[in-house]
Amino acid sequence: MSKNVLIMAGDGIGPEIMAQAEAVLRFVNEDEGLGLEFEHALVGGASIDAAGVPLTEDALALAKSADAILFGAIGGPKWESLEIAIRPEKGLLRLRSELELFGNLRPAMLYPQLASASSLKPELVSGLDILIVRELTGGIYFGQPRGIRTLENGERQGYNTYVYSESEIIRIGRMAFEAAMKRGKKLCSVDKANVLEVTELWREIMTDLSKEYPEVELSHMYVDNAAMQLIRAPKQFDVMVTGNMFGDILSDAAAMLTGSIGMLPSASLDKDNKGMYEPCHGSAPDIAGKGLANPLATILSAAMMLRYSLGYGATADRLEAAVSKVLDLGYRTADIYTDGSQKVSTAQMGEAVLNTVKSSS
Repeated sequence: MSKNVLIMAGDGIGPEIMAQAEAVLRFVNEDEGLGLEFEHALVGGASIDAAGVPLTEDALALAKSADAILFGAIGGPKWESLEIAIRPEKGLLRLRSELELFGNLRPAMLYPQLASASSLKPELVSGLDILIVRELTGGIYFGQPRGIRTLENGERQGYNTYVYSESEIIRIGRMAFEAAMKRGKKLCSVDKANVLEVTELWREIMTDLSKEYPEVELSHMYVDNAAMQLIRAPKQFDVMVTGNMFGDILSDAAAMLTGSIGMLPSASLDKDNKGMYEPCHGSAPDIAGKGLANPLATILSAAMMLRYSLGYGATADRLEAAVSKVLDLGYRTADIYTDGSQKVSTAQMGEAVLNTVKSSS
């Protein structure tokens, strides 16, 4: 039975990194007879330019019918002057909300070949392997009311609402505990319970949930301390779980521990493991079209998609092994380049991975 993959390349470097990942996917699909069928849809700024909105109803329908979505990146200065309700990022937020992709998994793993590319000392990051579980469809990014209003004295005021329901916290908590059970059985819940009531409830529920997972060692940490500890001693963490805004910030910080955000994939999943897979980095419009972008995070996102949503774990292993092999061979895009390695373009890196996958047939 065939499975449908929707490819949404997006803006900036999105199309050029997606081209490399799609080439690898199409090869393994044919080589292994996976039965994948590919469709494409515009999203973000590209959709605004073509249709006036960041996500059309037709594109949303394709996303809902797909078995998995491979997503590139969205946004850029070109669209920043638009009303916030129709900016590119709203297309991504609507996808997450409509598809109920409440859980974001962001692994931060340091490839041994890239230890020297990290801004931290090798002894601090060598062997790093963290999984950040971020709640994705609630919190302050979605809370109502929100907006900018004019007060009686004529002063303008911006306001947002930070809100989580018990059920939202329970479902992301379960995802995090289940992930910890498959890893090192350590879970750190990150909040700001000393000043925010919503995260006071978060901490209470995480503590209650821990009774169902006695094998998992649960700890709690305020977000400011967590940010500091990620830099000071990152290997103390196994799995971290937190809300939408804190997770947005901490996962990017953790990404840079690995040397480059261009190396890190992510998965956004619903309750049935249907998901959207995307690199952790943004659209990087400043380098778009210059052949400087690193396609490895997108290729690794495709591997996560094969494993978690499509059920092809062995094929995922094959892609991940190819990425590691290419790094062994010394190929580096500009973001991970160090003296003694071979600097290559986006297309050259993608071709190197594809050739390595082909040689494993």
